[in-house]
Amino acid sequence: MPDQSTIGAISGVVTEPITVNANKLLHQSASSTENAKIEKSAKDFESILLGSWLQQAEQSFGSLPGGDDEGDADSGKDQFMGMAMQSLGTAMTAAGGIGIAKMISKQLHKADDAQAAAAAK
Repeated sequence: MPDQSTIGAISGVVTEPITVNANKLLHQSASSTENAKIEKSAKDFESILLGSWLQQAEQSFGSLPGGDDEGDADSGKDQFMGMAMQSLGTAMTAAGGIGIAKMISKQLHKADDAQAAAAAK
């Protein structure tokens, strides 16, 4: 029959790799959650930026020179047009966008990796 010290040594050997693996899994899970947050934030930013640009372009080029602005005086037109442009910006970003989300995401990942490396030291 093994004595108590042998059982303790065996139990320490068995649980040590489990603890190390559990810590790795927790870090990977937190890392993937952080990556998802970064990707979502970058895409949301690009979507809002594109929507704003489209809304400004529509306001600049949407009226005809010499047209009657009073005929288009609908009280909710600007609000609905703003929602439409934001929706279009979101759709454009979902389809790949213009690359702003990728640039932001890349820089945020670099900053996150640098911060993680500094914390590990």
